[in-house]
Amino acid sequence: MTLRVNQISRLHVAYTHPAGGPAPAWARYVATFCGIGYLKPGPGTFASLATALLWFGLGSLLAPKPQQIVLVIVAAFVTLLGIRAASRVSAACGNKDPQFVVIDEVAGQLIALIGVPLVWKWALASFILFRIFDMLKPPPVRQLERLPGGNGIVLDDVAAGAYVLVIMQVLIRVGMFS
Repeated sequence: MTLRVNQISRLHVAYTHPAGGPAPAWARYVATFCGIGYLKPGPGTFASLATALLWFGLGSLLAPKPQQIVLVIVAAFVTLLGIRAASRVSAACGNKDPQFVVIDEVAGQLIALIGVPLVWKWALASFILFRIFDMLKPPPVRQLERLPGGNGIVLDDVAAGAYVLVIMQVLIRVGMFS
């Protein structure tokens, strides 16, 4: 992917706001999930897909029991760091929930994958369900968007991921894809 001069100029504008100043590079990098937030259309879908694929690949390097422990730790870390990064970037650009901030989808998708076997059918089901819940935002997910700063950006996706986590565990227990 190559960026033209006008695209680079727009990226700079997206990160600077007279009231907030520029967002730090680490915050931009985290908030956009290494630039995936700039992919069109649907940057959140690209971020969720990249997260599921990364976990599918990296999780397969671990034994099953440590997989889940590592995933919970990574999900918690991404959530906490994501709140901070999203707060900094949204303040800098003057937008409550910029579309290019996709670390929230990464955190939510990681939560949706907790307890899911590393089998492509399960990973795909988790991805699809997460995207549905992230878009529909059933209560109280939508209400969480009203929280200030990065909390409102990230925690609604965390809640959507928690919904999917519960549904996936039910589907696993009833042997949906067995």
